[in-house]
Amino acid sequence: MVAQNVGHLDLVFSALADPTRRAILERLAQGEATVNELVAPFGLSQPTISKHLKVLERAGLVSRGRDAQFRPVRLNAAPLAGAAQWLGDYRRFWEESFDQLDEYVKDLMQKEKDHDSSSQRK
Repeated sequence: MVAQNVGHLDLVFSALADPTRRAILERLAQGEATVNELVAPFGLSQPTISKHLKVLERAGLVSRGRDAQFRPVRLNAAPLAGAAQWLGDYRRFWEESFDQLDEYVKDLMQKEKDHDSSSQRK
């Protein structure tokens, strides 16, 4: 992975680390909204929401348009694809770990079954 992409990935994961910012992204997945529309459901001040939006903008996760006097905020999902790909690279590790766990559980069950059979013979 190129260093520039890694730096951008850091910005994306840093932005996603905050639950309020993730909730803002969930809201924006339903459609664009103004800052004032984003303030109401979160019970936070407008400057606080604006700070969260700046972090999301820096990560490229949202952008602001212009509609007369309003500046609606939109979700840009493309940077999430890079984050999903990075996480997906670890899928093989998880699957191998689950396979090993499955083998371990089967081995334990067989030992328990063998133990029960030998106990009944005595």
